[in-house]
Amino acid sequence: MKDNTSNEDDSNLLVIVLDTNPFEWEHPSAPLKLNEALQHILAFMNAHLAGRHDNKLAVIASHVGVSKFLYPTLNETAPGSKVQTKKDANVYQVFKVVDDAVRSGIAKLLQNPRPTLEEKDLGSSKIAASLSLGLCYINQALKSDGMGHVKPRILVLTVSPDSSSDYIPIMNCIFSAQKADIPIDVCKFWGEDAVFLQQAAHITEGIYLRPNDPRGLLQILMFSFLPDMYSRNYLYLPGQDQVDFRAACFCHKKIVDIGYVCSVCLSIFCGFSPVCSTCRTKFAFQPLLSSARRLGAKSAASNPGSPRSSTPSTPMPSAAT
Repeated sequence: MKDNTSNEDDSNLLVIVLDTNPFEWEHPSAPLKLNEALQHILAFMNAHLAGRHDNKLAVIASHVGVSKFLYPTLNETAPGSKVQTKKDANVYQVFKVVDDAVRSGIAKLLQNPRPTLEEKDLGSSKIAASLSLGLCYINQALKSDGMGHVKPRILVLTVSPDSSSDYIPIMNCIFSAQKADIPIDVCKFWGEDAVFLQQAAHITEGIYLRPNDPRGLLQILMFSFLPDMYSRNYLYLPGQDQVDFRAACFCHKKIVDIGYVCSVCLSIFCGFSPVCSTCRTKFAFQPLLSSARRLGAKSAASNPGSPRSSTPSTPMPSAAT
């Protein structure tokens, strides 16, 4: 869909959510290690800053159990603030500030005690918390921009699977981004598709991409995620043929294909309950018959001459051919 609100003179604010989950990056089947991928990601960040003199960047680390700003640093989180660093005549100063801040921030995260197995099983990285931080930072940047010339977007670089417990926070972030016209782009480096992030990209009209060969990461980032919102009006970018709209139940935090929805608070449950555990609404009716029984009743009604069995019959297993 063409965005007519963007202008080629607008500056672009790119908020990158970087997944630094050590359990996934150090997996034996991982095609890239974090140090290798970081070289590609830093080059992509520098390319974004080099696109325009007033382009802005923010980097948030989504770690196991914590979400933290890598750039700007904690004391320099105000949009437009400057970070003090040593000058190097051989490196462009803006690039050096970003590279040093991101590298040192990731090193400090990895130097901390490794997460326990319990923390690993409770979920993956704090993607929902990182999205919340990114939206708050964008809101602050938009308020400081009196002319409305800053066009924000979010890019999620992740390797972790979905965490069912993050379904509600992620959906809240998705609807907030949709209301503020902030697209969420997602690059799932490897593994299975991230269902919730796939929905985030679809609802906010962003880009969702799972590359076939992550070793060409820099090329993927440059050609798919570097164009700003104005340039995307004239480019044919990757899209999603199919979107998985499954949700996670509120009772057991499991992704379900078919669930029961409360008509009052719209909570989703994997099994029927006469009382909603979220809003405590009591239902005076029973759930509908199973699909098999309803199909059987419909078939009997369409053939009134066929005999009806008084007791349900057990289907016999068919022989394999």
